Amino acid sequence: MKEQLLKAMQRNQVIDLMYMSKGGEITKRRVKIIKMTSDAFQAYCFVKQAKRTFIIDNVLAAVPTIRKEREVV
Repeated sequence: MKEQLLKAMQRNQVIDLMYMSKGGEITKRRVKIIKMTSDAFQAYCFVKQAKRTFIIDNVLAAVPTIRKEREVV
């Protein structure tokens, strides 16, 4: 998981996370990773509209966000 998050940070990608909080609650977050440490990472969370710190071991899934261009008809 750490390698996948590191690649997203290097590519400056926005990713969707399934994340388990300290209390065991599972949430879906859309984030852009700012920096990583050995066991956590800091990211801008678009859901909370603020910087947040996430624990890598609590990330259940991470998928790059696919941006679809809208066509003018």
